[in-house]
Amino acid sequence: MNAPNVAAGCLGRLHPQAREGLKLFNRRAYFEAHEALEHAWIAESSNLRDLYRGLLQAAVVYYHVERGNYAGAIKVFDRCLKWLRPWVPVCRGVHVDSVLEDLQVLIHEVRRLGPGRIVEIDSQYFKPVHWSEPDPSSGEGFLCDRCGQVMVTSNCRLTCPNCGNRFDCSDLSLYFG
Repeated sequence: MNAPNVAAGCLGRLHPQAREGLKLFNRRAYFEAHEALEHAWIAESSNLRDLYRGLLQAAVVYYHVERGNYAGAIKVFDRCLKWLRPWVPVCRGVHVDSVLEDLQVLIHEVRRLGPGRIVEIDSQYFKPVHWSEPDPSSGEGFLCDRCGQVMVTSNCRLTCPNCGNRFDCSDLSLYFG
């Protein structure tokens, strides 16, 4: 997967099942989050599939840790990294960089405790996925791929009011052309 294509998939909204999956993830319903994210993954035909795959596998990592399955958590974590690392820090409002960081902290603690003590994982290691979406009533549909904020459109330009990231119509042809 090359970087321009990965960044290109980051404009727009999440699949409805992905949104539901993230809500379930944040309620610590990891099995159900996996199921919803899997529906989004199956339905998606673009390279965004890989983001959904990475997120659903992140849910499986947390599920395995919660259930004390050391080998499963380590195995799925290693697989999960492959699907999440290529993405820009914020994609479709999902703070991918935070997901990766939280997973790495969790797995570090899992490895420190080892197979016999994985059940001792403290709840502080079960982090929610940070994500945001544009307000449909605003008429805006693009999220900044740097910080996840809703971008403002004016005269064929999209500007992030938070970090100043900018696109114009010619940039958008790279993403949708």
